[in-house]
Amino acid sequence: MDRSEATQRSEEDKPSKIDEADSAEAPVYYHESGDLFADDIEQHLTVLPEMSTATEEVTINDIQIGDPDVPLTADQQRLRSLIWRSRHLLMGKGNALPPAARWTICDIDVGGAAPIAQRVRPVAPKHREKLSDLIKGLLADKIVQPSTSTWASPIVVIIKKNGVDVSLCIDYRRVNQMTRLMVYPMPLISDLLEDLDKALWYCSLDMASGFWVVEMNGQRSRIESSQ
Repeated sequence: MDRSEATQRSEEDKPSKIDEADSAEAPVYYHESGDLFADDIEQHLTVLPEMSTATEEVTINDIQIGDPDVPLTADQQRLRSLIWRSRHLLMGKGNALPPAARWTICDIDVGGAAPIAQRVRPVAPKHREKLSDLIKGLLADKIVQPSTSTWASPIVVIIKKNGVDVSLCIDYRRVNQMTRLMVYPMPLISDLLEDLDKALWYCSLDMASGFWVVEMNGQRSRIESSQ
């Protein structure tokens, strides 16, 4: 690429601002899309899940504790009963949608930044039907909802290894550039391990699809809009 081409591309990459006189609302900045490489933006992509509310029936016998070939002790039986009574809080069998997390709201602080609206990126015709099915499934499971936000991040279609199926992602690079980091004193792993060394029992829990069960506040849902 020669210098004139580089200068031309640099000018094209600059955001263009809508004149405030043409709109009574806050200005919206539009950015032209460019070449996209997954390795360069992996940390900025949010992968949307392929969820279905359909799930197999779960029984108490599906709760496995200890060695399946060894009879359960009285304490293990009580633990299984406790888990069974709380089964409405847990993930079902199959690709079920977990219940929403309680008492937790996710927020994104962009200060007074003007909304960023990026243009839709082209999708190959052979992948459009599968993309449409994915979006319909997300709408049906109420993971996403229609939006009229002035913010818009582009969707990115990732082809799976079989060359046929697709995964749906969202490119949040522009939003990440504006996001104010939340400073929080995270505990040191070494301190946690030292505390754990004093315990006779410990429990490790993994939140199923944790990113997708935390509710967004109204402002964040507008910022994370996509198209």
